[in-house]
Amino acid sequence: MLDSSAVITAERKKQPVAGFIETILAAHGSVDLSLSPVSVAELVHGIYRAKTSEAAQRRREYIEELVSLVPVHPATNKTAWLVGQIEGEEAAKGNVLPFNDLMIAAAAIEQGYAVLTGNLRHFQKIPGLTVVPL
Repeated sequence: MLDSSAVITAERKKQPVAGFIETILAAHGSVDLSLSPVSVAELVHGIYRAKTSEAAQRRREYIEELVSLVPVHPATNKTAWLVGQIEGEEAAKGNVLPFNDLMIAAAAIEQGYAVLTGNLRHFQKIPGLTVVPL
């Protein structure tokens, strides 16, 4: 599962979407890729934070192409339960985890996926999640 940090890094480097996907497959073999709706929301957020209309348009086109090639798996009731379980167990230990990252992680766990991310600091704290550094 692609975290938004991985996509943002590729977009900022002006790496074409197809090249981004090929790079992942070359590094990790023939793996299924997916996106969480939370990652898509984080990416869309960046469109509206762009400093120029050109940057906004470039981001929009990048995201639209990405979601045309990589499936976005919906959040489910099971996703919500996993988030609640992980968040509750970690809060009981005094650990606070960012909600967006929990949603992405829970979706990945539910689907049996790892998370490809540049945000190791947050994702490595989530038990049961396989984290792949960018």
